[in-house]
Amino acid sequence: QVQLVESGGGLVQPGGSLRLSCAASGFTFSSYVMSWYRQAPGKERELVARITSAGNTNYADSVKGRFTITRVNAKNTVYLQMNSLKPEDTAVYYCNANRLGLLSNDYWGQGTHVTVSS
Repeated sequence: QVQLVESGGGLVQPGGSLRLSCAASGFTFSSYVMSWYRQAPGKERELVARITSAGNTNYADSVKGRFTITRVNAKNTVYLQMNSLKPEDTAVYYCNANRLGLLSNDYWGQGTHVTVSS
């Protein structure tokens, strides 16, 4: 069974850091593009960061220079290092796996909460 399990969320003060993890199983991890999305209360889900099988990365303008996405294929895990956190980063963060841009090869985790507040 396909599983994506996020962890590492929590409460952090502005300017602080968190490292999110997404552990994958049930599919060929190395063949998939891995992404982090987030959804803030009352807002639409948005793409935060993406990393391809080859290691190419893309980031939302709002997080460039602050967030870093990495993957360790040997561990079937993708990470999101979040530094210099701002209150507007508060959201539920979701891990996504996709292959060939196909909806039939598209998987989501359950989400992990990140709250940035003093």
